[in-house]
Parts: sequence; structure tokens; C-alpha cells
Amino acid sequence: MHAVLTKPYTAPSVWTADELRQDKDWIYFLSESEIREIEAATEAVLASGKGAYEFDESDFPLPVFGARMRQFQDDLEQGRGILLIRGLQVDDYDDSFAYALYWGLACHLGVPITQNAKGHRIGEVKDHGRDYYTKNVRGYTTNNGIKAHCDSSDIVGLLCMHPSKTGGESIVASSGAIFNRLLETHPEMLETLFKGFHYDLRGEGATGDPEEVTNHRVPVFSYFQGLLSCRFNERSIVDGMAKAGTPLTGLDLEAVKTVGQIALSDGIRFDMDFKRGDIQLLNNHSVLHARTDFEDYEDPRKKRRLLRLWLNLHHGRPLDAQFAERLNTGPRGGVAVMPGA
Repeated sequence: MHAVLTKPYTAPSVWTADELRQDKDWIYFLSESEIREIEAATEAVLASGKGAYEFDESDFPLPVFGARMRQFQDDLEQGRGILLIRGLQVDDYDDSFAYALYWGLACHLGVPITQNAKGHRIGEVKDHGRDYYTKNVRGYTTNNGIKAHCDSSDIVGLLCMHPSKTGGESIVASSGAIFNRLLETHPEMLETLFKGFHYDLRGEGATGDPEEVTNHRVPVFSYFQGLLSCRFNERSIVDGMAKAGTPLTGLDLEAVKTVGQIALSDGIRFDMDFKRGDIQLLNNHSVLHARTDFEDYEDPRKKRRLLRLWLNLHHGRPLDAQFAERLNTGPRGGVAVMPGA
């Protein structure tokens, strides 16, 4: 049975675009001493012969900044669910340094999980010349705009190594605010959204079958132990239900489309751009994100390139079992890694 929340949801993670615009305490500017501490930890771990994926929090001590990282965990889980860390000098970093630094910071927040069938725990978001609307193509490998969605982890992190020439703005929206708008304007849609849908796994499920979908219906909204969580991807839902042999129609289809429309509506959506060295951290349970399409520079060295992390927080929120398993790999599991990857 799925519990349907029938009253407005109130929490720090319920915010509007105007509130983010007016109160910028979700943006953190690194001091010179903090940058030096982070870079010194990176230099030390690389000097020990370890790179990204090969060490944990204990190998990346942050005697002073570590306390701030613990506060960031609280901000992401108990606060607004959005954080922008600004000031890293990525112009000075080669890839091995950038990856190790990013991995080290991530380990202070949680446990990175796999995000594709190749086993990548740091993925590169860049245009590979693919079309997002081609079957089984994932959006982060294209330059297409991407509709509002959540990723399959507690936290998604993006480190901007280089922004695009034009476009590529990030759009964020509070899923709690979306729920409250639905409750006010379309309460008849809530039952189907709390019941959930089969999601298309785009050939990266546990079996590797391009037709594989989630084994069970994953709720769009889940209310568990007093917390409202969201899991949403319109394309994955529409394609997944079609592959499951139950194409969306009627109220089900209208409900899914309405969630996406509200997420991108004025007052709910907040648009932000990326600067080099920015780290954007979002709680997938409380924040949806989207992207505008973008145009790249011709120079390969200047093409848009973000480093992505999927993280499960050290002290993440409790999740209902049906909601927690999203990729057929167990509760909070990452993407199944294919043999030989």
C-alpha cells in the first residue's frame, strides 16, 4: 500500500524561485585558505599513489573544512536540498588532479555509486553528437535540452570544468513546491503519482536487456516517516510503461505531463548558470533539475564539460522499500556494471 499525502507539505526544501533569488545562503564561496586545504589534501593523496576511486574519506583529511562538509550534508538533507560551491581554480588542474579532488570531497559527503553500465562513478557530461530523443540514449551525452527529472541517487553533483558557448543553463525546482501546486490544482492526479510507474532503464538495467524496465512501479511521490520524496523522469516513465505493455493514457499520462509542466513554470523554476569551478549539489529526493540546450565552442578544449557524481549520503533519509529500489539493483543501488566494462 502507498500512503497518499493529502495536505500541504512544509519543510525547508519547499521553496520558490523568488526565495532562492532573494536569499542566497545556498551559495558558498570558498576562501583562499579552504582552497589551499582542499588542494593540499589532493596533492597528498596523489603523492601516495592513489587516484580517484582508490581512496576514501580517511585518505583525504580536511581538518578545518571537514566540519563545513558535515554542515553541507545537513543542508542537503535537512535544508533546501540545493548547494552551489564556488571558487575552485580548475584552470590550474589536470584531469587526474580534478578527479581526485572531486572524489575526495564526495567521500566526505557520502558514497559515490555507479551511474552507467561502464561502472563510472565520475561521469563526464558532454556532447557526444547523440540525439537525446533516440531510443536508449541518455541525455548527459547530448547537447539537447533535458526536461525536469531526478537522478537515481540521494545526491547529484556537477563540477563545471568548462561551460558552453551559449545555453546549457541549469534549471532547478522544489519537488515539495510541485506537490503543493498539484494538491491545490489537480488533487485527482495524486493517487496515480503515489502509485507510480515502471521506468525505462535504457539498456542499463541489471540484465542489460534494452527492453528492461523497473521490476515494480516506482512512485513519483513517496511519503515515508514524515518526509516527502520524489522520483521523476517523464521520458523514462512514458517509455517504461510502453515497454511494460501498459502505455500511459488518460489521467496517468496527464498527471505525468503536468508534473513536468509545473516544474518548469514561472515561480517554481529557478534558472542558474555554471561558472568554471562551480560544484552544484542537489538532493534528488527534494529537487528536480533540467537543462536548456546548448551550443559548444569549436575548440575541443573549450567544449562544455561537467563532471557528474551520484552520491548516497552518509546519513541519508529513510526511504520506503518500493521507492528506494529504482534500478533493479537493490535499495539505493547504482547502475549495474556489465561484464568486461
